[in-house]
Amino acid sequence: MIYTITEMTEKHYYGKAYVQYAAWFETYRGLMPDEFLDNRKLESCYESTLKHPQDTYVALVDETVAGFIWYSPDAREYTRKTGMSEINALYVLKKYQGHGIGRALMEKSLSMMPHKEAVLYVLRGNNPAIGFYEHMGFMLTGNTFTQDTGFGNIVELEMMRTRRLTGP
Repeated sequence: MIYTITEMTEKHYYGKAYVQYAAWFETYRGLMPDEFLDNRKLESCYESTLKHPQDTYVALVDETVAGFIWYSPDAREYTRKTGMSEINALYVLKKYQGHGIGRALMEKSLSMMPHKEAVLYVLRGNNPAIGFYEHMGFMLTGNTFTQDTGFGNIVELEMMRTRRLTGP
């Protein structure tokens, strides 16, 4: 499969929002309360895209957004350590998985981050994602973050990675 990784521009906003919306259903059914997932709307994902257009890369297959990654140069305040960057979201639609797109998106973001260390949060029970992140050099820290969805709690596991000074 031929794909390109590019910085997200306005022409990719709807495609990125669709990937975010669809990937939640593909990935989180059975891991999150059904009521929470069933209340998700494509419009909310589009609004989120408009709020956070920076530091986002998309993977394009025939000009269709197949996946995206969004990172923050500085991690949120509740992370275990300061002075880290954060992977906020990485999603690839199932039909495009297994072709190196997730890896390429991760490597691109890691190469752009200003800090040597990166953190991300992965939903407890999302074993395919945990395995992927471990393959990419992230390790579970033992720290968790619990969120109330309004339909029950979900628990995210903190993972960290220290990257080489040259390259991802």
